[in-house]
Amino acid sequence: MAHAATTHSHSHEAHESHESLKVLGFWIFIITDILIFGTLFACYAVLHTHTNNGPGAKELFEMKGVIIETFILLTSSFTSGLAMLAMHKKNVKQLIAWLIVTALLGAAFIGMEVTEFVKMVNEGHTIASNAFLSSFFTLVGTHGLHVSIGLVWMIALMIQVSRRGVTEVTTRKLTNLGLYWHFLDVIWIFVFTVVYLMGVM
Repeated sequence: MAHAATTHSHSHEAHESHESLKVLGFWIFIITDILIFGTLFACYAVLHTHTNNGPGAKELFEMKGVIIETFILLTSSFTSGLAMLAMHKKNVKQLIAWLIVTALLGAAFIGMEVTEFVKMVNEGHTIASNAFLSSFFTLVGTHGLHVSIGLVWMIALMIQVSRRGVTEVTTRKLTNLGLYWHFLDVIWIFVFTVVYLMGVM
């Protein structure tokens, strides 16, 4: 009996250290991501004036759409927070409902971003046009790609939670997803300020 208890406590400890390793891994991922975005922002800061006599930020950016995009993403951050609250209450239905709302807002954000990109490309302003557009598409596109990855991750977790409920493992995964989503929100505020606001000023 004592042996079984020891084995159980060992396996529990191993599980806990495995879980904390995964949390650590997630934070390392976030830090490397901050470095990637930091590099892209630095490139943009250097290259945004290199328009090769083409139109610059003032001529190309439509602030109305960007403000709507920003509002949508900030709202999705709020709804992901509500999903986390439902998770702590172990209310699976509410949790999935808020995740669906968050995912729909995220998808709307991506839809608007893709539309903006397509419109620019159709007008002849492509990633290859000049250094300004290369740095713009790379920075904003990398953020958009991260949001898309977040959406896939969110859908996968919704399926997992609907099957398994709120467990220790799904709680960790959802917490990481929540942090990731807020992180993308913070990055977008920088994009909005540095690229769009300062661009049209």
